[in-house]
Amino acid sequence: MQKSPLWRTVTSRKEDPPARGEFILRRMARSQFSPRVVHFSPPIPAMANVPVLRAGCLGGNHRPTVTRKGNQEFPERTTSLQGAHPMAVLCKPAIAVPEYVITQDDTLELARRLHKDHSQLRLVLRLIEHTGVRKRHLIQPIDKVLKHPGLDARSAVYEEESKARVPAVVRQALDQAELEPQQIDLIVYVSCTGFMMPSLTAWLINTLGFRSETRQMPIAQLGCAAGGAAINRAHDFCTAYPEANVLIVACEFCSLCYQPTDLGVGSLLSNGLFGDAVAAAVVRGNGGTGVRLERNSSYLIPNTEDWISYAVRATGFHFQLDKRVPGTMEPLAPALRAIAKQHQWDAGELDFYIVHAGGPRILDDLCHFLEVPPEAFRFSRATLTEYGNIASGVVLDALARMFDEASAVEGQRGLLAGFGPGITAEMALGTWASTPDIAA
Repeated sequence: MQKSPLWRTVTSRKEDPPARGEFILRRMARSQFSPRVVHFSPPIPAMANVPVLRAGCLGGNHRPTVTRKGNQEFPERTTSLQGAHPMAVLCKPAIAVPEYVITQDDTLELARRLHKDHSQLRLVLRLIEHTGVRKRHLIQPIDKVLKHPGLDARSAVYEEESKARVPAVVRQALDQAELEPQQIDLIVYVSCTGFMMPSLTAWLINTLGFRSETRQMPIAQLGCAAGGAAINRAHDFCTAYPEANVLIVACEFCSLCYQPTDLGVGSLLSNGLFGDAVAAAVVRGNGGTGVRLERNSSYLIPNTEDWISYAVRATGFHFQLDKRVPGTMEPLAPALRAIAKQHQWDAGELDFYIVHAGGPRILDDLCHFLEVPPEAFRFSRATLTEYGNIASGVVLDALARMFDEASAVEGQRGLLAGFGPGITAEMALGTWASTPDIAA
């Protein structure tokens, strides 16, 4: 096997200091029927010619620059394993939307009825019409959504509905990745629309047959960017533990955040934009069909942390949206071009794009700034049209639509990105893997 630039061969000596900032990747023998446990161990003295992954390979976005100080090395952080073998593969996501449906016509009629005296009603109606959202799915009938029984009651609904709806989606995602619960090493659970402690991950481990040693990574405060962040953290984990498998779960019940007293234009627009959904996907450290993850990066637009935010009050989460948010693709497009350039790709000449569709303006601006045709974002636009903005679930649903189209071929290059509060972009690059890449 040809070594990646990120790999090197070292000889460990007894006199070497124990904290060298390097870790030996060791594959533990396992039987066909036993759960696999991957250990990440420090250097062992007197082991010669052991392949070692540079410490600090997690996070960042370019090849490491190594600074030497005495006998120690301090590599710059990066997440890129171009040429490494095997690479993590993001398998087909599973998606489920609730049974209660509200159309755009229903939404417009509700806005006219509930806010007939609003001074900016015409503007609100025009903005809702231009979202491109044809329908949305809700976990409760609209008459219950419009009521506010209190934060404690809504929290109880969140827990009850998540436990009722998430397991089937998780099982489907595992089936599509051809894995069993015992083969999962980490669960990344993302949700910005409800809060539980312990996280739903603990309940999933106890209920669905995951090992007690399964790591848990709940992400609650990245909003719509959390779908991309979950993919990137799964990639990081599989970089550190090359044969590990990661389950991603996105559970978003945006209707539980409806606030009847919030009458700003941004709030009323949000009432016609967001929908409910559950999504899950598996990142396999070895084998699998899907997107072979090769590089990831994060970018924060300076001084925009109040553009998308929650005001947390006695009544729960109050969504706050700045009128400047639709223009955020102009400062984010250079970050998308930068990660592609670091990978020696051109962001405007890729084969597929899976991005968060917060609204039509986001997709239209990306077409302009990346110089790609509107068809490039057909998967994200379809999610927005049929489900609305389902927060962290958008990137997973859009990716599932690409799987269903069955148009990707081996080696095609693509970009995945989630955008959310901060303003934060979580970005990843990958190639399509139609043939399982199983290490010998």
